[in-house]
Amino acid sequence: MSTGDTELRAEARREAAPAVVLVLIVLAVLAFASHAEGWELIGLPWWIWLVLGLPAFLLTVDLLLALRGRGLVQSRKAAIVLLVLLASGNFAALMILVAGLVSANTSDLSGGELLLTGFAIYTTDLVVFGLIFWEVESGGPMVRLQSPVRDPIEFRFPQDDDTSAGWKPRVWDYLYVSLTNSIAFSPTDTMPLTLRAKALMGLESFVAAMTVLLVAARAVNVLGS
Repeated sequence: MSTGDTELRAEARREAAPAVVLVLIVLAVLAFASHAEGWELIGLPWWIWLVLGLPAFLLTVDLLLALRGRGLVQSRKAAIVLLVLLASGNFAALMILVAGLVSANTSDLSGGELLLTGFAIYTTDLVVFGLIFWEVESGGPMVRLQSPVRDPIEFRFPQDDDTSAGWKPRVWDYLYVSLTNSIAFSPTDTMPLTLRAKALMGLESFVAAMTVLLVAARAVNVLGS
């Protein structure tokens, strides 16, 4: 990789660092709160949340190292693999929480545990899929920075209609798409153009719907009991 490519990669990774750090912080807070309060969903230890968040830790180290010009993950494919692993771990966390809701009595469930766990799953879902959108669009962030003209492949933003503006989406644009998709459970102002993009948005909406409609509703009932 040339010096110019390294600098472009560092610039691309730099803008995503705060979002990944947020996921790591949320999962760490959930883990240590579980340890302090003695929370054990379906008998699993508190450190299971740290295990599920290991890809987030590796991505955080990569992005922080990228601030100095050289990251830990040296290919876009490896970064996507880590994001997929983190998404898979988050889905497993949702299944653990749903199993806990189904198998435990209401009196055995803490409202704080349910709310914090649901918040962690929802936040991870939002950030991970936003970063996946950011990585898969038009060959990845580094390719988009190098390209003089935006050629939307996966997503069409409203700004794409103004071809004279020279606008290019940043990581926060994809995170906004992820946020609106996780709230509305459907595309809003940005349209998916490919089957892959539609599948990713559908999967994100499924996890968000399960978390918000099932877990949050049960947590409110626990708090009111």
